[in-house]
Amino acid sequence: MAEQDLAGTPADKRGHAEPGSTARAIAVIGAGWAGCAAAVELARAGYKVTLLEAARTLGGRARRVDTDRAHLDNGQHIMLGAYSESLRLMALTGVDRDKTLLTLPLQMRYPANTNGMDFVAPSLPLPAPLHLAVALVKAKGLLKEDKLSLARFSSAARWMGWQLNTDCSVSELLERFGQTERLIRLMWRPLCLAALNTPPERASAQIFLNVLRDSLGAKRRRASDMLLPRADLSALFPQAAAAYVEAHGGAVRSGAKVQALRLIENRLWQLDISGSAVGGTWSTYFSGVVLATGASQAATLLHDIPEQDTTTVCDQLTAFEPEAITTVYLQYDRAVQLDLPFYALRDEPFDHHYGQFVFDRGQLDATQAGLLAVIISASGTVAAQPQELLAEAVAVQLAVDFQRPELGRPEWFKVITEKRATYACTPGLLRPGNATGLPGLALAGDYTAGDYPATLEAAVRSGVAAAKLLQRGTVQ
Repeated sequence: MAEQDLAGTPADKRGHAEPGSTARAIAVIGAGWAGCAAAVELARAGYKVTLLEAARTLGGRARRVDTDRAHLDNGQHIMLGAYSESLRLMALTGVDRDKTLLTLPLQMRYPANTNGMDFVAPSLPLPAPLHLAVALVKAKGLLKEDKLSLARFSSAARWMGWQLNTDCSVSELLERFGQTERLIRLMWRPLCLAALNTPPERASAQIFLNVLRDSLGAKRRRASDMLLPRADLSALFPQAAAAYVEAHGGAVRSGAKVQALRLIENRLWQLDISGSAVGGTWSTYFSGVVLATGASQAATLLHDIPEQDTTTVCDQLTAFEPEAITTVYLQYDRAVQLDLPFYALRDEPFDHHYGQFVFDRGQLDATQAGLLAVIISASGTVAAQPQELLAEAVAVQLAVDFQRPELGRPEWFKVITEKRATYACTPGLLRPGNATGLPGLALAGDYTAGDYPATLEAAVRSGVAAAKLLQRGTVQ
């Protein structure tokens, strides 16, 4: 590997790069969705971008995992039609939306005979929010009082402009608007867990309203569509982003961990990099840096910058409480298929029913026929039990809910828990902005200040915002 391909300036034989012409050289540390978004935006603007990732696989906390059984994802995601920035950058980098995403109307559908509900927006091109009103009228499994309760909530939220004077928990919000116990159990709780990965009693009502505003309450009909990835999460955007950066004169290096940052003469950033991608330890220089690692890693790097006060932002970065997401993959005979691509499940932990949603991967990717993925959000306590017991409990739950005994006997299973998948999105949570207070250094991640919780769209929007700060030279 030529040294000049790794960083902003050529390296000498001792593994140190001399400060040279770095006016357009930018380092992006971390190739998760935020880092990839920042890298694409900067490359598009004509900067020479070096994208550095400590792991071997791109995607951060939404990536492909190569297991002994199959190529899987570290979590099943649902995107929304409202994810405008993610869809824009995917198109920019050549990702074919129709081939990589299955588009479904907004829905909350439970297996028959589980005392659930069947709510699905009509496929007819009705204008928003009329399509949701039709869905509510036709919904099965909800009593008249449940439907009236939901209609009142929607009307009140629109009247309020989806804004609260003071944030509170989602549970408090639902109680304030008189939501029925059944509607909370079948709709609001699973939506809150899916969107915020935080139980309603601890989740931010304002952030929840922001998500509902841009999906249920959106003026654009397709904003409420659900988009299910057909491709693995690394191929869905990060790999395309990396190819785009390289095609625009940049470099992408996995297996390259940034050990330290130093600000030189208040105008250049020196990076100490180690790992297999660099064959040792190297120091090199850039005019700007986007720090797009996880919150705890970002805090460590910022804290150790010599002669710089980063106390405030580090305090915010270390205050996040991590929330886990567990995915239980169950492989059956290839002929096994569900009637729909995905279902909501009634999670009742006291009865060892932990699954909240199940996805038929075979309907998304033909090479994964017979593979079901069951999602457990905010799974910290559940994931602590032995994997064999958890997988068995989930398989039994599927067999009971679908009344199909064969689902209780998978050929093999794989449990993947992302322990720091997101942070607890609590009321009034202070999240750092993209600006760090240091020249030429911007922060990017789904944990930065914004309207959304820790979602793919939040990460992408943060990366775009960080890139714009560097372009404007306004990161202080």
